[in-house]
Amino acid sequence: MTNPLLAEWNRPFGLAPFDRISDEDFAPAFEVALAAHLAEIEAIADSPEAPSFANTIEAMEGAGEALDKVLSVFFSVAGADSNPARQALQREFSPKLAAHSSAIYSNERLFARVRDLWERRDALGLSEEEARVLMLTHRGSVRAGAALTGEEAERMTAVKSRLAVLGTQFTQNLLKDEADWVMPLSEADLEGLPGFVVDGARSAGEAGGHDGPVVTLSRSLIVPFLQFSPRRDLREKAWRAWTSRGENGGETDNRGIAAEILGLREERAALLGYPDFATFKLETEMAGTPDRVRELLMQVWAPARAAAMADQAQMEEMLRADGINDDFRAWDWRYYAEKRRKALHDLDEAELKPYLQLERMIEAAFTCSNRLFGLEFRELDQPLYHPDCRAWEVTRNGTHLAVFIGDYFARASKRSGAWCSAMQSQAKRPVEKAPIVINVCNFAKPPKGKPALLSYDDARTLFHEFGHALHQMLSDVEFGSVSGTSVARDFVELPSQLYEHWLEVPEVLAEFATHAETGEAMPEALLNKVLAAATFDMGFQTVEYVASALVDLEFHSGVSSDDPMAKQAEVLAEIGMPSAIPMRHATPHFAHVFAGDGYSSGYYSYMWSEVMDADAFAAFEEAGGAFDPATASKLEKFILSKGGSVEAEELYTAFRGRMPGVEALLKGRGLAA
Repeated sequence: MTNPLLAEWNRPFGLAPFDRISDEDFAPAFEVALAAHLAEIEAIADSPEAPSFANTIEAMEGAGEALDKVLSVFFSVAGADSNPARQALQREFSPKLAAHSSAIYSNERLFARVRDLWERRDALGLSEEEARVLMLTHRGSVRAGAALTGEEAERMTAVKSRLAVLGTQFTQNLLKDEADWVMPLSEADLEGLPGFVVDGARSAGEAGGHDGPVVTLSRSLIVPFLQFSPRRDLREKAWRAWTSRGENGGETDNRGIAAEILGLREERAALLGYPDFATFKLETEMAGTPDRVRELLMQVWAPARAAAMADQAQMEEMLRADGINDDFRAWDWRYYAEKRRKALHDLDEAELKPYLQLERMIEAAFTCSNRLFGLEFRELDQPLYHPDCRAWEVTRNGTHLAVFIGDYFARASKRSGAWCSAMQSQAKRPVEKAPIVINVCNFAKPPKGKPALLSYDDARTLFHEFGHALHQMLSDVEFGSVSGTSVARDFVELPSQLYEHWLEVPEVLAEFATHAETGEAMPEALLNKVLAAATFDMGFQTVEYVASALVDLEFHSGVSSDDPMAKQAEVLAEIGMPSAIPMRHATPHFAHVFAGDGYSSGYYSYMWSEVMDADAFAAFEEAGGAFDPATASKLEKFILSKGGSVEAEELYTAFRGRMPGVEALLKGRGLAA
């Protein structure tokens, strides 16, 4: 029987035949596809023809299609619907993929062709995008170690292989810690919790096969529990479990893994001639240097810390008023912040949540993209990798643009957080391809028969990830290597964070924030309170984020520490981290940084992008409104359609006319002086 991963896919729009694929198909398909890709690379390297853009760079762009298909399916299910078999395959595949990459980059004949083209680039008559792809291919090869020889080349291969193994292990340890911990709740423990939290606890209990309601380490459940539970002892227990993921001792402890990863990254940078990993990593980003990142973060740190400490002083008084003679603790913050928000803004999350139905928020995200970019969505009836997944065909003026897949609910088999990935990226050459894009979230699944309700933070996450999806779906470039989100790491969050702003447009909430039971629109008074409270508790949110970004930066600057927890404590002490605020991601569960290289030295990028997103949305406001067609057209033309085909700073300047300063960010967060 033909392996479905290797056979031609005849499903609509190139969707994978998920209903025919089993876990047993992955390993044999992977081996065949690896060998096929390597053979294609060897053929390019050994071509008797003189190097040309077409027979070398474009040929490399088209190589590995079978491998792309296998991996697109595998990594989609491995991240969003893991099981022991898939975890074992991840452990098997990760070092093989690293070795495969090293084999390509260490192919001296292939690199000689790339280098030859690079040296003759001005005489090749290349288009702007072809020249960009050639530059990125040459630069990426050099940074991957293609110019190394002998023992240094061998060591680079070993380092990258070990890093791949460690990143997979870090992720799987975290998933296991998150999946294994539950806190059963008695009926008495439910007192004081709003209905949506009770429903979430009961649903989590049913899903996990427990006799009653439970709290899990799913963010969509544990955060509202910390907000609303009057039981300080249970809040402490939940908070300690949430913040100790990856550092519980035993086989799933990530502290030693983090230390080894940092040492290997330092060695990798040194092999390439860089003083430290942060310098190496940031060279290709908009920020450029660690000092520029540090400067941005510290500009934000001081006003954020001052705001957070002022808020804490207010909440300490509330703690005393409750008769608690103890220091204000980290597990108190969300509880008293919620009470304070209700007092200051008369805004209660329990009152707000029935108006934020998942279905209506999906509809809102789709409708905003229709008004801005003319996109239309038609739901598809196709088998996907999990019953919770849904798919839509995306068209414009009747022309197919993309397939969008939404996987919204939390489950034990899904890693935490939210993300966007492309099972197929847009390209025109060497073969035309339309994007297939997935948004994965971890919203609490409701009991049967009840609508899924979101917190305001959840709704913002939905819009954020859909902004990434728009970057993929509206891509209009020649080559897949520069399409969609294939941009500088500190530019990739601009479209996602910018799209969050449309959730806060009053007319959007007025139309789509409708009550789950009555169907009535959110009352204007409640809508005004939501918007007025948009920057509430922003000191806390900014401090927990900036602390994580600074720790990440210092981990990779200078000599790496063999004790990351001590280094983390040292950095936090230097900046005066408030004791009642934890880092958003402590080292042992900092998956952004340690599950792979993606955000290593780059967690700051959300804030770098936020400087731009605040300024970019201001462009709409200055032009007369959130749906100004001329500004939307410029956004698509200069940013969303271009991917990485042009330098990020050049794209933003083309859209806005200049680069922004930090002032718009501070104003947007309510932290401006």
